[in-house]
Amino acid sequence: MEKKVAIVTDSTAYLSPEIRKQLEIEMVPLSVVFGEEAFREELDLSTNDFYEKIATSEQLPTTSQPAVGDFVTLFERLKSEGYEQVISIHLSSKISGTFQTSQTAASMVNGIEVLGFDSEISCAPQAYYVLEAAKLANEGTDGTTIIDYLQSLKKTCRAYFMVDNLNHLHRGGRLNAAQLVVGNLLKIKPILHFENGRIVPFEKVRTEKKALARILQLLAEDASKGSPLDVTVIHANREDGAEELADTIREAHPSATVSISYFGPVIGTHLGAGSLGVTWNKYN
Repeated sequence: MEKKVAIVTDSTAYLSPEIRKQLEIEMVPLSVVFGEEAFREELDLSTNDFYEKIATSEQLPTTSQPAVGDFVTLFERLKSEGYEQVISIHLSSKISGTFQTSQTAASMVNGIEVLGFDSEISCAPQAYYVLEAAKLANEGTDGTTIIDYLQSLKKTCRAYFMVDNLNHLHRGGRLNAAQLVVGNLLKIKPILHFENGRIVPFEKVRTEKKALARILQLLAEDASKGSPLDVTVIHANREDGAEELADTIREAHPSATVSISYFGPVIGTHLGAGSLGVTWNKYN
């Protein structure tokens, strides 16, 4: 008999409420903290309001993961609704404790099996895994098969981004002091990516123009292999730049599916306004 499988993610997938409702995806929010005030992203604070707030704030906000009780309450509710399995998909465990917290909560709830998936990334690539899992769950696929499929997708995922200012990453503990000093001294715009779940420099480039050109070159190399690509341009309060970049990609790769997403409050806290990223998945 088919098991009833629920899909859970966190707010850093930045999926719209409409898509979450349509595909029955549950979302647990992370928070940004300005001084003594915490805001749950996607619920208490919109992305636009966040970037306005950060522009006028003297101190950088901090971020916090959901409480274990948030997950326990959700898993208990899903069990009461007849779900037998949960696929819990979260941002990289190397940059947040959210994944571990979901697993701790799973061990506290009996009668429902929670299968955790560490995306080892965040934002649009994380959302891609969530959407693929939701489609399979809605088709009646069991949880173990879904997890195996998601693991296979990691091999096809590419994501590169550049930040306007390295200080945000350093102050948030996501970039070490040596990388910060070298970057600032040389006025470098490093291309960053996730490696084994951590944000690390991919290549050091002197200007933003060269950094974007290099990312587009990497995209072109994959596009030349023949498979149509799903491409997402991600921006931190830089819609015009994202639109321009998306148009460039559409022109160069007419068969690609190109969409635009954003770095919301939690990820925006660490990357800073002005950041741009490009991610794509090759169809199998």
